[in-house]
Amino acid sequence: MAKPTEARQRAILARLDKFSRFTDSSIGIPFTRVQIGAEAVIGLLPVVGDAAGLVLASYVLVEAQRAGASKDVKLRMLRNMGIDFVGGLLPLVGDAFDAIYKANTRNTRLLRNYLEEQLTVEPPPPPFPWKTLIGLSILFGVITTGVAFVF
Repeated sequence: MAKPTEARQRAILARLDKFSRFTDSSIGIPFTRVQIGAEAVIGLLPVVGDAAGLVLASYVLVEAQRAGASKDVKLRMLRNMGIDFVGGLLPLVGDAFDAIYKANTRNTRLLRNYLEEQLTVEPPPPPFPWKTLIGLSILFGVITTGVAFVF
């Protein structure tokens, strides 16, 4: 599989930012600074809502695969998804846990940090241009020899 370009990775992150905002913090609770998302609202449905939240969260994992994330990053994302799913299954407190944990935002941040780290890694220096050096040396030798015969 070809390595995704920087522009493609940035587009993936932009999509995930919108998705995470929608699922984790798109709804403000009046008179508070608390933000919940669609996933917390869907999670109010016992078991089915939590399963739907897990399916929604898998989108971030799919995008991480497309962006070329490492196995370690994807495993950490799976861990966050599992914590969110199991925490959401708890009676009564599970709904509050869903609203607070925000696994999609965490996973998007994980992917962003990974990709930015990859972009800051300096590429290896280009190989030394031996062919150019040899070619210029031969050319210099020919010119020097020609000039020596003329004078």
